[in-house]
Order: sequence, then structure tokens, then C-alpha cells
Amino acid sequence: MTHGSRHGGQPSSPTPRVRLVDVAREAGLSKTTVSAALNDTGRLSPAVREKARETARRMGYRPNATARQLRAGRAKLIGYVVGEAVDARSVFLESPYFARLTGATAATALRRGYAMVLLPAGSLQSEWADLPLDAVVVTDPDADDRIVDDVLAAGIPVFSDRSVEGRPGAYWVDVDTEAAVRSALDHFHEQGARRPVLVVPDSTTRFHTEVFAAHREWCAEHGLPERVVRVGEAGNGPVVRAVETALTGDPAGRRPDALLVVAEASPPLVLAAARRHGYDVPGDLLLACVSEDVTAEHTEPPVTTLSLRPEAIAEAGIEHLVRVLEQGGREPAGTLVPTRLDVRASSVRQHG
Repeated sequence: MTHGSRHGGQPSSPTPRVRLVDVAREAGLSKTTVSAALNDTGRLSPAVREKARETARRMGYRPNATARQLRAGRAKLIGYVVGEAVDARSVFLESPYFARLTGATAATALRRGYAMVLLPAGSLQSEWADLPLDAVVVTDPDADDRIVDDVLAAGIPVFSDRSVEGRPGAYWVDVDTEAAVRSALDHFHEQGARRPVLVVPDSTTRFHTEVFAAHREWCAEHGLPERVVRVGEAGNGPVVRAVETALTGDPAGRRPDALLVVAEASPPLVLAAARRHGYDVPGDLLLACVSEDVTAEHTEPPVTTLSLRPEAIAEAGIEHLVRVLEQGGREPAGTLVPTRLDVRASSVRQHG
């Protein structure tokens, strides 16, 4: 909406754009020197470089984005979509993991000179085809997610998890899922647990498929029953109900002595569910959650968490993306990021 000024009801004139020559004149430097200072090129003294930059900041100078795009051959725009959130749009940014991953990806990209464009899950090609995207990041795509196919068909590089490995134009950053699951289950075993239960989403993403497979293999190796409760949808409510199902025990009445909750839920709510069912944590039940929720540190007892390290994933992903875009795709196709098990009192038995 255009508002008239207080003088005669006429709209105010837009503020003239500050040009490079204006900054040079104000700083008492040549246009070439100011350009070199702002682009971090040339052989300039620190004092001259800082004087040019400070003058540009004070005057509100902004480089001409169109000119830069023409020179670089790139728009410096990265599309970003959470593939797993197609059917769970309302809980996407309520997830501490995805919230931190999204924020870290945007911040890391901006530091490297790229802006992130958030594409809604399930976006159709017609909705983003006119955007000058240099690449698209697709986090945790389902097995039948069409956006990966659509983006690759449009000739745009895709950065995703290892499910895209081997596809021309696709690159991946992923976590070592098998090592992550084994670290948690080995920890339970060392603490004496012999009836662990896995609570995992009923999902076709690569991560959750690999979690299920790693758990099955670990149970077979240790001669322990494979007990799994699947969660049909995202959100605290469905996950807590699945946890309560796991806590009721198997058909023979044997109650679990350890619980690994991979489906994302608030650790305090999971802990409360265990107590409602008569469990002492960690006396009767060892508890660990795959979670980035900081409240896990402040419960009583504090809850052990398996962190997927979203900031590290974002850093590795954007660095990989920038190298591919700016060095012509000479980089290896993928990067594996280690996870971290933060052991706290909820999974440590008190001996003696």
C-alpha cells in the first residue's frame, strides 16, 4: 500500500541508492580501491580497507545484486525443503532438530554469501521453476519424494542424505546411523540392560530405515529379542502414546529395562510417561532419546540424548555445496558426519 506524505498527499520519493562512487568520494579513496576493499581483493593496508568498509556501512551501500549475479553466473540462492515434513507441516518447526538444522543452514549459507529460500514440503516444480536457484537442499526425503527427481530434471544440483548417492548432479551429507544406534544400545548393554525397546517413526526416510536395520542386527548379534514400537505420525502426543505402548511390556508380561526413543518427542514428557507406568528411571528403566531438546539436561534425572549434531550437518553440507558450485563439482559426492551420545543419569545404573 502506498501512503501519501503529510505535504499535499503525494507519495514520498524513494531514497536514492548509494553508489560505489559515492562511497569513494566520501572516503577520499578511488573507486577501484573501495571496490577492492569491499571484495577483499587487492593489496591494501588494513587501515585503508577498514576505512572503505566502514564508510560503506555508514552510508548504507549495497552492492548491485544483478551485476554480481551476471559476473558470477550465479544468483546465490539455495532452495531448502524438509522432505519428511510433507504430511506434518504443522510440526516441522516445532521440532528442535529441524529448527536447529534450518537455522544453522541459513546462517552458514549467509556467511558464505548465499541466501536460503524455504520451499514448503511437497512443492511442485511449477511453484519454484522461475526462481534462479543455484542448488536445492532436501533434508530427509521419503523414499518416493518427487522433489528430488524434479530438481535434478531441471538441471539443479541437489544436496540431500545418502539416499541420493550415485545420482548424477546429486551430493549428500549424512550421519553414521549404524554407529549411532550401536553406541546407544552398547551403552545400555554395558549398564546391564537385556530387554531394550526401540521407539521409531513408521517412516521411509533413509535414516529411520537404517535405524531399524541397525537395531535388528544388534539384537541378533547379542541374542536378544527384537522389540520395536513404530509411531504413525510426528508430534509429542503420538510419540508419548507409542512410548506408553512400549512400557506395557511384551505379550508374556516382560517389561522393558531400557528404552531408546528415536521418534522425536520432549524428553520430560517421555520421562513423565515412564513414571506414570510405575518405572523408576534409571533403577527400573534406562532411558535415552534421539533429541536436540535442551530440556533433557534439566530433568530429574537428566535424560541421555543421542545428538545428530544438526549444526555440524549444516556446516558440512554448505561447505560441500559451495565447493561444488564454485569449483565445478570436483569434490567427492558425500560427507559422513559422526553423531554424539551425551550420557546422563537416566541411562546410568547406580551400583552398590
